[in-house]
Amino acid sequence: MKNTFYSDFDTEWIGRGQSKNDKGRTPFEQDRDRIIYSPAFRRLQSKTQVFLSGEFDFYRTRLTHSIEVSQIGRSIVNHLNRSSDTLNDSFFIDQDLVESICLAHDIGHPSFGHAGEQVLNELMLESGGFEGNAQNLRILVDLFYRSKTVWTGMKPTRAFLDGILKYKTLFSDSEKKKNHFIYDVQKDILNFVSPDISFDSMFDDEKSLNSFKSVECRIMDLADDIAYSIHDLDDGIRAGFISVKKVRNWMDDKDTEYTGEDGKFLDSLCEAIIDDTFNSFLSRLIGKFIHATSLVRRENDLSEITQRYALDVAMEDTAQNLCSLLQILAVELVFRTPQVHQLEYKGGEILRKLFKVMEEEYIFKDKPGYQLLPAHYHKMMLESDEHAGRRLLCDYISGMTDGFVVRTYKRLFDPDFGSIIDLI
Repeated sequence: MKNTFYSDFDTEWIGRGQSKNDKGRTPFEQDRDRIIYSPAFRRLQSKTQVFLSGEFDFYRTRLTHSIEVSQIGRSIVNHLNRSSDTLNDSFFIDQDLVESICLAHDIGHPSFGHAGEQVLNELMLESGGFEGNAQNLRILVDLFYRSKTVWTGMKPTRAFLDGILKYKTLFSDSEKKKNHFIYDVQKDILNFVSPDISFDSMFDDEKSLNSFKSVECRIMDLADDIAYSIHDLDDGIRAGFISVKKVRNWMDDKDTEYTGEDGKFLDSLCEAIIDDTFNSFLSRLIGKFIHATSLVRRENDLSEITQRYALDVAMEDTAQNLCSLLQILAVELVFRTPQVHQLEYKGGEILRKLFKVMEEEYIFKDKPGYQLLPAHYHKMMLESDEHAGRRLLCDYISGMTDGFVVRTYKRLFDPDFGSIIDLI
């Protein structure tokens, strides 16, 4: 039975790339399958989520995080489709679409987490900035497939691309230019996603513009929040960053009440840590958050064009407040620790030094004396001007895994690293 929630407008695709034929799969299934089989997705297995990838085998990486987000996203869709009076068997939110959006939501993020993203943005300020979500779009539309020195996109559908579009502010229009923007050259993506009505014409301020998202994007955002609020805590407890003593000290020092029963919840968490049952204690919260979501109607300039903007997702206040408590607890006890900050600083400085060396060799010299990049990048760099070359260099470095970055750094700067074996 045809799903009338989506029209040809939602399934139209953008860009060059491999053709998309029916072959018994919906356009959204094809989007999902292309993500799963892509090198960019596989590289997430060796990119930092909280702790450096490869440090211990039970910590989450960007890949396992993305898989967990996709499962939560599918479960939210399943719950909404069953519980909403608005939806039915022939008019429903597509699980494959939401799954593909969740799987791809971190596909453009660089090594070493947010520290790596911040450093690359600093280095790219004169050439359009760097933002992980903008890089998601760049990979999907421009860099998904490569044939020699020619890159093409994956021909994402409009609904899928819009689901990835967390932010709609152009770099040049961004007030702080630190994050939450897309590249200026991606204005054509905004025009494709909403060809008849420009997004910026609907809003007067940056915050409102970036908050305006399709229903599938909102589901992905919620799934992401649920995943990292729970799973970052789980990893933090396993790593020893979060202990009963630290939780109780934080309880005594915090000056904000999130749920009205913070003390009761945190006491229960401490008991679960003592009993070594914290994994099941935290996992049960996932279902609680999923079942706290509901669909709400909304009216805007796009709601008459696509159902994706006629509906929005809300979460009950009690669940939303608890999710916020978990997020701030993880931030305070894990992310804002000397150990994690030291690792982030080190990772950022490694990326900075790699970028500077390659920038000096390829951009500031009339002709490079060394081939520091793979042949296809080397050739493209020779044919590019300063800003295009810097963007290519950023594409290359942001695509590197944690281990690849470290090995390249050692090969360039560590006198004791490297042998003929590395060249084979």
